[in-house]
Amino acid sequence: MRAKYIRLRILLVGVVFAMAFAVIGGKALLLQITQGSWLSRKASDQVEESFKAVGRRGTIFDRRGHAMALSIDVTSIAARPSQVKDPDAAAKDLARVLKRKPQEIKERLAAPRKPFVWVKRQATPKETEAVGQLRIPGIEFVSESSRFYPNRALAAHVLGFTGLDGKGLEGVEFFYDKYLRGSGTSVKVLRDAHGNGFQSESPADEDASGKNLMLTLDQSIQFTAETSLAEAVEKSRAKSGMAIVMAPRTGEILAMALAPTFNPNAFDDTKKALWRNRAITDPFEPGSTLKVFSAAAALEFANISPKTVFNCENGAYRIGKNTVHDVHRYGLLSLQDIIKYSSNIGAVKISEKVGPEKLHHTLRLFGFGQKTGIDSAAETAGLLMHHKHWKDIDTAAISFGHGVSASAVQLITAFSAIANDGVLMQPRIVQAITDQQGQILRQFPPEEVRRAVSPQTAATLKEILQTVMLPGGTGVNAALDGYSACGKTGTARKIDENGNYTNDRHVASFIGFAPADNPQVAVLVVIDEPKAQIYGGAVAAPVFKKIAQSALGYLNVPPQPVGERLRVALDGGGRG
Repeated sequence: MRAKYIRLRILLVGVVFAMAFAVIGGKALLLQITQGSWLSRKASDQVEESFKAVGRRGTIFDRRGHAMALSIDVTSIAARPSQVKDPDAAAKDLARVLKRKPQEIKERLAAPRKPFVWVKRQATPKETEAVGQLRIPGIEFVSESSRFYPNRALAAHVLGFTGLDGKGLEGVEFFYDKYLRGSGTSVKVLRDAHGNGFQSESPADEDASGKNLMLTLDQSIQFTAETSLAEAVEKSRAKSGMAIVMAPRTGEILAMALAPTFNPNAFDDTKKALWRNRAITDPFEPGSTLKVFSAAAALEFANISPKTVFNCENGAYRIGKNTVHDVHRYGLLSLQDIIKYSSNIGAVKISEKVGPEKLHHTLRLFGFGQKTGIDSAAETAGLLMHHKHWKDIDTAAISFGHGVSASAVQLITAFSAIANDGVLMQPRIVQAITDQQGQILRQFPPEEVRRAVSPQTAATLKEILQTVMLPGGTGVNAALDGYSACGKTGTARKIDENGNYTNDRHVASFIGFAPADNPQVAVLVVIDEPKAQIYGGAVAAPVFKKIAQSALGYLNVPPQPVGERLRVALDGGGRG
């Protein structure tokens, strides 16, 4: 009886175990079939960790192959919170070495749910060495690349800068970020139960680096433009300044300088207001430089010649309730002399002959009131109202550069069209994109936008603009040694917060190109709110001379024999 009872118990136990194994086996089979891939991933996640490695950012070169922005290897400090045994003590030690707040670091270290946190991105070699000597468990060092600008502030506004994550934030770094940025590759690291890496799966040998940029800028011309501009801004005690050098036949920007500037290696140390490229983003009223385009409209559409005479009313001309004044009292002046002496009343008389429709049409042909399409972000279109909305005083004011606004790049692009026999060119900062071996992937050749004026009108304007630098002309201080040049001064009153023109705040400018018969460079200089002198002929013209003279010599443009150029007086002080 007892033996029978034992056999029954064994049988029952066997049945229970058999059923249990059946259930377990069935469940295992079910999981393998329906959730096998999910479980496999879950298991690998416990021993595998993926990191995204970003390829090195492309290099930015000037037109002669000099590196202006490149990437260098740096070390960043990271931590694995779960492996940091004493977060309080570690935070204090790290804060002391890195000169950070202990609480800030402690908050990062006391986050066990996060497998990986940054302590200090792109640390200095001294900081890296000091942290290494602390020998804190859970602290790691990660190799990264950092953007470096070897020339410091040179061309800072054109180049822009990148953030800690390597993304472009300003300038061509931002505009061409998708080309410059390296591609991301995933790297798998196998870890043991303590979280220590013991094997890694390297990415393929494919080149993950970004593409390179070849700029139109010339490092030497850029340096001359920046130093000459900075000296003038300081000397005139001005608020700021801009200078652009363009190759008028191609639209290539050879230099683009702004003062004050900043160091993109330490952009955080500068106010954000200084980061933007104001030569492209900020419009201003050009003043008398716009008289050139009023003259262009007269020559092109109104059957007016350089010798056509206008009555300049001895310095005061009433239009409705408003009166237009000249700095000097002029009587009868030809169109050529109106430009030479920069008569406001003369410009108004020209616009009356041309009419608002033709004046507006001419300004549009030269690109005013519309973006140039330059390869830079946040470009302004300026302001040019439709002629249907102009009153008589609006037409008058626009004829001598008030009531209309333009960016510096718009103005030099328009002026360069005269140098280029009347053809408007597309301005450009980048001329090519290359791979890491220097092979050209994409080029940006010179591109014609449209014809602004006829070749005959452009040639006549060149003759007129040369007289600006003759004795008595407003641009005598811009006259070059050994080269003929064309140019125009500009002095514009600024508008205050209430929309009224001020008497104590001005924008002084000079724009020109040389040599007159075969222009190689066009130069625009804008000085904002000069204090010592306010006229473009006194403040901006000498800067034009320094930049243009240096650039022509640097580009090996041979000086012209005296017989082939106009003699230009080197003394005197014109106003305009």
